[in-house]
Amino acid sequence: MGTFMRKIPLPVSIVIVMISLFMALLKVFRKHFGKKLVSDSNSRLFNTTKALKWSEKVIAFFHPHCSAGGGGERVLWKSVQALGELYDTGIPLRVVIYTKDEPHDSYKIELLEHVESRFSITISSTLPLAFIHLHKEYNSRKASRFTMIVEALDSMILGWRALQKFTPHIFIDTTGVAFTFLAARLFAGCKVVAYVHYPTISSDMISMVRDRRPSYNNNTEISSSRIITNLKLIYYSMFAVAYGFAGGMASLVMVNSSWTCTHIKKLWLFANVRIVYPPCDTDALQSLPLTERENIILSIGQFRPEKDHALQIRAFASLQEKLHQSNFQNIKLVLLGSCRNEGDETFVRGLQNLALELGVSHAVQFVINEPYSVVKSWLARGSIGIHTMWNEHFGIGIVEMMAAGLITIAHNSGGPKSDIIIPLNGKRTGYLASTSEEFSTILYQVLHDSNQTNLAIRKNGRQSAKRFSDEVFTKSFKEALVRSRILSTSKR
Repeated sequence: MGTFMRKIPLPVSIVIVMISLFMALLKVFRKHFGKKLVSDSNSRLFNTTKALKWSEKVIAFFHPHCSAGGGGERVLWKSVQALGELYDTGIPLRVVIYTKDEPHDSYKIELLEHVESRFSITISSTLPLAFIHLHKEYNSRKASRFTMIVEALDSMILGWRALQKFTPHIFIDTTGVAFTFLAARLFAGCKVVAYVHYPTISSDMISMVRDRRPSYNNNTEISSSRIITNLKLIYYSMFAVAYGFAGGMASLVMVNSSWTCTHIKKLWLFANVRIVYPPCDTDALQSLPLTERENIILSIGQFRPEKDHALQIRAFASLQEKLHQSNFQNIKLVLLGSCRNEGDETFVRGLQNLALELGVSHAVQFVINEPYSVVKSWLARGSIGIHTMWNEHFGIGIVEMMAAGLITIAHNSGGPKSDIIIPLNGKRTGYLASTSEEFSTILYQVLHDSNQTNLAIRKNGRQSAKRFSDEVFTKSFKEALVRSRILSTSKR
């Protein structure tokens, strides 16, 4: 054993020791505290006097930001809708959502109205649906040098407190917080299902640190120092091992793209992984006209640093220089998305200042936290779509723009490269770019291409987007649950 340990790199050895200590502490914890968890249904929670049948499964979604308006929330609510369809076919189940929102008398009614307005998703009124409010337990922390480990610990503690309030049979994480699996599987004895939008850490992130490339999560202070870079590499390596251990707790893992699938399989070695493309409301966008579009470049996505909206503004500024004294002086960049909190709002103000500094603020418009009807109206008007996040795990906004008939330009990486903007029967469906100059050059090209050329790309893009429809997601989601036998009626 000693010879074996000497052959293992120091960071991995440390993690093995940490895991061994953790398992020992876990045995003590479960012996003394495990029986205190409540695993039966709370009649008051579902406003019913009916007791929970032994064959009935309570499925809980861990999604604190369930009232937000991003792509992750669309996955959540389409999943809940799919469970409602299973319930209507006779499968006995109840659904719980853990939320950070504060409770009030009309919370459920108002939230479901918001879901219908924002996503055009209607939840079956017959589905037993309840909410566990974690507003007192929820603690949002500011970013630090050890953001990943702090967030991992925070999520694990929040998950544990959620499970103390209500313990389901099946725990579904739709937010990417794998360390909650430890509390759900090991402490509470739940079956764990995950829908992974992107890995918390990946080989690409480690390579970026190793190559000392600056990024939103690898600032110049770190990338310019070899010593700090090496320390961060050790930290990332240790975290990756722990992340893989936590992910291994899941009985079923659904991922949103082949890019995410590749990375998760490398990290979660024993996981049962299935690709389930996220739901995109392509049907509602198929009828939008492909011609008579305005000179609008449209961006759709939550306002977060990793989305790299700054690259869009810089590319647009570069385009304006190229278009000087041309017929496209009235072109506009519209950034449409949602803000979850004050941090996101501060981020938007920074983008507005950048547009002002680059002299394009008069032609850049921000559309924030608007309902789906407004999103759809912009999709009907826009001519070109732009999405600049590096290694975007999938990109629902990209699919929506393609389905709506926009000529879409996305970052040449991640899901857009591997799954979305790929040839359809050998024909172009959109464009890929990496740098500000590449984006601005393609924008310039599209604006000057013939109507016939652009119309062909719009049609191809729209046809290709059908692969990611709501119907495809619902069918794949239900098949994954049924085939995994997660919903089996055997006692836990």
